[in-house]
Amino acid sequence: MREITNPDEAAEVCKALGSTVRMNLIRMLSKNKQMNLNELAGKLNITNGAMTQHMKILMDAGLIDVVLMSGKRGSQKICHLKDNRILLDFLADASKDNMYLVEIPVGSYANYNIYPTCGISTKTSIIGEVDDPRYFDAPERSDASIIWFGKGFVEYRIPNYLKSNQKIVEMQISFEISSEAPGICEEWPSDIHFHLNEAYLGYWTSPGDFGIIQGIYTPSWWSPNWNQYGLLKLLSINKEGTFIDGRKICGLAIDELEINYKSDIIFRISIPNDAENIGGVTLFGKGFGNYNQNINVRVIFE
Repeated sequence: MREITNPDEAAEVCKALGSTVRMNLIRMLSKNKQMNLNELAGKLNITNGAMTQHMKILMDAGLIDVVLMSGKRGSQKICHLKDNRILLDFLADASKDNMYLVEIPVGSYANYNIYPTCGISTKTSIIGEVDDPRYFDAPERSDASIIWFGKGFVEYRIPNYLKSNQKIVEMQISFEISSEAPGICEEWPSDIHFHLNEAYLGYWTSPGDFGIIQGIYTPSWWSPNWNQYGLLKLLSINKEGTFIDGRKICGLAIDELEINYKSDIIFRISIPNDAENIGGVTLFGKGFGNYNQNINVRVIFE
């Protein structure tokens, strides 16, 4: 999911979507995942020149990526959608006095208990050896840009900067995430569960472990048979309940957590033993995936 808070960026995206041809193009890519330019032009019954113009508008708006790949008859341009959802947040800058933002690197977990397949890596090298949970204790983990495990949990401490007279009304946590298959598998569902201060927030089912196309920020030395990118998800807990990308996943509201200025704030991401789909989890930080971000937290208070 892509979150847009800049009005100029929102206008560019809306302009790009203001065309029947481009909307049909997006529908086709959503259905087929990836197609080359010639296929799209043929399906939409437009010339290659017109297709190039439409594609440039969509690329400039950050909606579509085009990758040059080798084929049977030379190279071809493969197109795919960058995001499955877009959130326009027009109020992001409206109340900066009543919020604080923190960025947590994916390797800065405070606690963990994980099982293979697993691993941890910086932007330049694997830390230790893959499938050995002991390396999750390595001091270098603070520099990690990607972590993955087949089962278990990681916990992150979210800094509490509230003052004594302030009360949380909403917490938003965004992260790039996918399943964790042995190798890669585009259809590898995994039920990824979330807790805040041990309170259950619900779960989201990741559709797969994505690796057919290289992640935009994934380094070139990374194995093509490993996780390349994830999906950007926004987990929100407010007075109405708990939501993923605006879809309610749990009735637990922020007031029920009773967080005050003295409270610890512990966020857990897990694959429990009793999950229906035990497909692991991969967390992408800066230097990997398609979004080049760590775990971003926005705390809104009154």
